[in-house]
Amino acid sequence: MQKRLGILTSGGDCPGLNTAIRAVVNHATLTYGWQVVGIPYATRGLRKRQSVVLAVHGLDLHGIDPLLCIGGTILGSINKGDTLDNIDEVLSGYKALELDALIGIGGDGSLRIFHQLQLQGNCQLIAIPKTIDNDVGLTERVVGFDTAVNTIVEAINRLTFTAASHDRVMIIEVMGRSVGHLALQAGIAGGADIILIPEIPYSIEGIYQHIAELRQRYWRRFAIIVVAEGAQIATDSLIYSQCEQINCGMGQYIAEEMRHHSNQQIDIRVSVLGHIQRGGIPSAGDRLIASAFGKAAVDLVAEEKSDLMVAWQNGEVVPIALESVLQKSPQGVDPDGFLLQTARSLGIYVGELDGNHPQGRSK
Repeated sequence: MQKRLGILTSGGDCPGLNTAIRAVVNHATLTYGWQVVGIPYATRGLRKRQSVVLAVHGLDLHGIDPLLCIGGTILGSINKGDTLDNIDEVLSGYKALELDALIGIGGDGSLRIFHQLQLQGNCQLIAIPKTIDNDVGLTERVVGFDTAVNTIVEAINRLTFTAASHDRVMIIEVMGRSVGHLALQAGIAGGADIILIPEIPYSIEGIYQHIAELRQRYWRRFAIIVVAEGAQIATDSLIYSQCEQINCGMGQYIAEEMRHHSNQQIDIRVSVLGHIQRGGIPSAGDRLIASAFGKAAVDLVAEEKSDLMVAWQNGEVVPIALESVLQKSPQGVDPDGFLLQTARSLGIYVGELDGNHPQGRSK
């Protein structure tokens, strides 16, 4: 029997979403002969009963498939709203559009919405994880993270030349309100000297001493600091209240603390990458994982499975119950994990372990 399959993208955009859409459309159409419709702007599209038919090669330009290399999402997305207060309308839209199943692509927040839709409505739903934060539980890879790391590493490479040329400390603020995967992995790959993440406490004295050692022992006149936007306040902070009053970002906060600590003797610059990290052409890694997830999600629909998320574990795609995923999300950096050990072994200052590993900012 021919199915009518819906697909939507929810939450913040990231590279690889269109590749996942492409995989779903191609596999569902070519293998199963189903009709696939895209739902514009996530669950808002369901509420408004909006859909657009998606077809194999529907966007081809003389045989060139743009969905492989276009960032963002052709379906549009939203990362705010009151979906949980309007679930009845969303479910009514699902029925009005005559959908037999729905594939939702989203991060931690969207996955919680998908789970509630499944619990409260009679609908078949399979989820594909995406997020540049890489904080979805029970999966080793998600759509969007690899490209974001590559983007940050490229920025670090460019800023390092300027830092070295002018004997400066360059602070690079990256995304990560509650987890530090982006900062940690990009910092290691980009050759950062200092990495500050939400999961690990640190001190301005520790930062200052590390930079001083670079100068005194190795004659390094510059340094690269990568800081997650949600990093904690320094354990020895003296001026946080002043920065809080002017609502400065974490990168600027670190800069002001360092200037205060050194009596303005260190030349410091701050670069906030912001939404640059979300854009760009998806990397080969993200294209591969998005394609694998899209194919697996369609197969789960064919098997009449529901309330599952496709996950990458031990080199293959496996289905995981959404409830189990949500119990482990958001998944932060393991303070005793291999990557942090790797960073320390490379001489990177990543904070000071004190037996406690609080999440997020602390004042």
